[in-house]
Amino acid sequence: MKNICVIPNIHKDKNLRTTRSLVEWIIQHGYKPILNEVVAQKIGFFEYGKSGTEIFENSDFIVALGGDGTILNVARQCASFSTPILGVNLGHLGFLAEVDAENVVEAVEKIVNDEFFIDKRMMLEASIIKENMEAVNLIALNDIVVTRGSFSRMVKLKVFVNEQYVNTYLADGIIISSPTGSTAYSLSAGGPIVYPNLELFIITPICPHTLHSRSIIVSEKDKVKLVIVGENQDVMATTDGQQGYKLNSGDTIYVKKSNRYTNLIRLKSMNFFELLRSKLSERNFNI
Repeated sequence: MKNICVIPNIHKDKNLRTTRSLVEWIIQHGYKPILNEVVAQKIGFFEYGKSGTEIFENSDFIVALGGDGTILNVARQCASFSTPILGVNLGHLGFLAEVDAENVVEAVEKIVNDEFFIDKRMMLEASIIKENMEAVNLIALNDIVVTRGSFSRMVKLKVFVNEQYVNTYLADGIIISSPTGSTAYSLSAGGPIVYPNLELFIITPICPHTLHSRSIIVSEKDKVKLVIVGENQDVMATTDGQQGYKLNSGDTIYVKKSNRYTNLIRLKSMNFFELLRSKLSERNFNI
């Protein structure tokens, strides 16, 4: 029996119509849907609700209904389980979603018939050190960003690669991006577009107060260190733009390649350059 986890973005799937329709199809065809308890209650399928990590431990694959933000959130949550993810786009500008809502049933049917392949994407891992002790460990698919907090002032950051000093930046922040994240915040900050299946880091300063700062690309074997310097710094570390952690002067962030991967389900070979033309064309922004 195929256990199919369905995780919707409740803000994009209005009244959970797409979710309910997909769950009904799964049941009618002899498969088992897995939902979080809140969604299961809302659509009236209480018996299929699971709590916490149970939804990932018991799933053969996940259908993420929403957009890139939903997929990023799911990717972090299921990283320890390597559960494959099918991204279904209910939004507009998406790079990670494989299909649109109207094709979701056809896509799931192909997956249960093993007509798919896995697109493995490198993830990032960060350790935040406070007072010489690890305070928190973070994981991300797109990027780990250290940026100013609630006040409109620049922050001062020292950057090292493998303990070799790179530069001290007075800027709005620093983006450490994976290749997958090169078309996200890093691109907006002037970073390069990188083929998503490569394994490397992109270090991009955000609005640096200098004329010569550029993105730096380092290998997946390297370890990046950021040190918060200066007094009364109001700084945040964020993962994929979704989770935040407050930092103070003297705190250190180490970023490295994670030993975990995001496994994206693909039904056809992806032409990355065609995707770029499609998603970054001018018409996509006239929403």
